[in-house]
Amino acid sequence: MNVGFIHGVMNTDNMTISGETIDYGPCAFMEAHDPAAVFSSIDHGGRYAYGNQPHIARWNLARLAETLLPLMADADDEADIQRAIARVTAVIDAFPGWYAAALLTGQRARLGLLAATPADDAADTALAADFQALLHTQAVDHTLAGRRLADAAEGRDAPLRDLFADRAALDGWLARWRARCAQDDARGAPAGGRGAAMRRSSPWLIPRNHRVEEALAAATAGDLAPFRRLLSALARPFDERPEFADLAEPAPADLTARYQTFCGT
Repeated sequence: MNVGFIHGVMNTDNMTISGETIDYGPCAFMEAHDPAAVFSSIDHGGRYAYGNQPHIARWNLARLAETLLPLMADADDEADIQRAIARVTAVIDAFPGWYAAALLTGQRARLGLLAATPADDAADTALAADFQALLHTQAVDHTLAGRRLADAAEGRDAPLRDLFADRAALDGWLARWRARCAQDDARGAPAGGRGAAMRRSSPWLIPRNHRVEEALAAATAGDLAPFRRLLSALARPFDERPEFADLAEPAPADLTARYQTFCGT
């Protein structure tokens, strides 16, 4: 979720008992940040949209719990069945909290924040959510925003501000973010290094759909060079390497429109 991955069809047979998702058929990394982004031509209702993935994970776990009930209770003992249902329901109901805590850990890493006290959780969650809302309303690239925020952590705001049409809205959020970073610094956070730490959580390069399509088309025609180059670049997605700068650029607007049409959005 933190790197903008869209599973495509995250149904029960594509999720393991450990909670990991598998069987990546239709899948992609989100470009312009959008909770409603999908990557399956049959998902017209957005059931497996990016923003719905946590809810689908919980739904999948509930279906798994149903299959386990016969192993947990005597089918002829109604009271035993109800006790088993209560046990699995408690676990399923705890999932959103576990997920939110894990998500916040990743969001803090992307924002360059340290986990301080539980009292900071609500404010940090709101800070991360408001940044994502800004990305959504202004159709800012999810991946580039994370990298450019790392630049801002080192005092270079221009690359990030250039991604936004409404820079005043971004500036208001940046002021809040810097105040929160200052809290960490006052608590004894290591001086410097925030930007570098953020880049370790925000990839510079993702397998952008138009580049994957180019590599597939070339390979189908017998030329594996584009595929090998893309694979080499993606082997180190957090390293900013000039020789792969073209692969890091978002898709042109016309290709993005074709992608959205294909996905039924």
